Amino acid sequence: MNETALIRSYRGLTRLAEPLLPFWIKQRALKGKEDPKRQGERFGYASIERPGGKIIWLHGASVGECMMFLPIVNRILEFYPTASLLITSGTVTSAEVMQKTLPIRAYHQYVPLDSPIAVSRFLDFWKPDMAIWAESEIWPNLIQGTRKRDIPMALINARISTKSLESWGKRKASAKALFGNFDKILAANEETANGLTWLLDMEIESAGNLKDAARPLEVDEPQLKKYQKMIGKRPVWCAASTHEGEDILILEAHKQVLETLPEALLILAPRHPDRRASVMGDMKIAGLNYSTLSLNERIGARTKVLLIDTIGDMGLAYRLSQISFVCGSLIDGLSGHNPLEPARLKNAILCGAHISSFADTYMSMFVFNAAERVLNPKMIGQKVTEYFNNPDEIAERTEQSYKFAIGRDAVLDYIWDELTPLFDKRFR
Repeated sequence: MNETALIRSYRGLTRLAEPLLPFWIKQRALKGKEDPKRQGERFGYASIERPGGKIIWLHGASVGECMMFLPIVNRILEFYPTASLLITSGTVTSAEVMQKTLPIRAYHQYVPLDSPIAVSRFLDFWKPDMAIWAESEIWPNLIQGTRKRDIPMALINARISTKSLESWGKRKASAKALFGNFDKILAANEETANGLTWLLDMEIESAGNLKDAARPLEVDEPQLKKYQKMIGKRPVWCAASTHEGEDILILEAHKQVLETLPEALLILAPRHPDRRASVMGDMKIAGLNYSTLSLNERIGARTKVLLIDTIGDMGLAYRLSQISFVCGSLIDGLSGHNPLEPARLKNAILCGAHISSFADTYMSMFVFNAAERVLNPKMIGQKVTEYFNNPDEIAERTEQSYKFAIGRDAVLDYIWDELTPLFDKRFR
């Protein structure tokens, strides 16, 4: 295992910082960024017993990466019925979603802090037989600690920004030392593949974005039927994964829609439900009556907005909607969210100008009329109204978005085939 002075310095500094980490974690917990009941996991202490047999460990930063893993999780459980899966992440929201979503034989824990003691404690307890990391989670102590134990490692759906690649380019030896620990690297797009090929002096493939192959989001069927009955035949559109500053723009757009279609209903789903108080304040300022999902409030004729202020209910939101405006795309500094989740559930797709995180997906969708971009936020209301006033256009765009989404499933098959040799090493 190669090391550089930079990596050794990093390990030394993280060792020196270890006495301060409990105080830092407690401060984060006070801000709602850590689970007070599970803080021990961040220091490598497991909160559940280790299942017997082989364990495949999958690690992703947050909700998106964890949800992306689910098709892989299901395949592992199907093909290797004696294996268990450990999924780690670093955010409270991802932990809540995984607790609701993971199947039997799959378990969630918070990823340990990247300190030598926490990493060793975590790996010594779990003793994973294989590790699969996602996207851009590069923690030197955790990566090298895993490699020291001769655990096969894969980095899938790698997505590294041009800025990060340029930064790594100034430290090429350290980049090679870290990324070289992975037995297999598969990039999510050509930009990352080309950048890593240059950085590591080895050919890195672009397998495509695994998020494209996610299964349709789940829903509680009785809850869905209840809301469908309350809503009836009202035109419904969804503003999905809004960030601070976007809610006001969406509410103004909805007021424009209501001028022509007074029975229209907006489903407003903040990316982070803990912003509910702020969003409620925005709705009051806008003068719009609303119901909140968490309080199980009834939707009446005067209700203009349904606030999705819960975790794991986007499957409900998309099934109730005919149009989804995928947010995280309206304000400079944001970079968009996955449009394929609503597309799989037969929504016409709209987005804003800032979509760099899913640029490849969106550009292809634009070509096939599977999505449309609204560059000026003041035009959102007009565009939504045009769609509702033209049922044939909604039907056509819905069909195109659905066909495009299900056509991306081949990415999963390709990535699975590339990972199979690593599984074979542990399950022969």
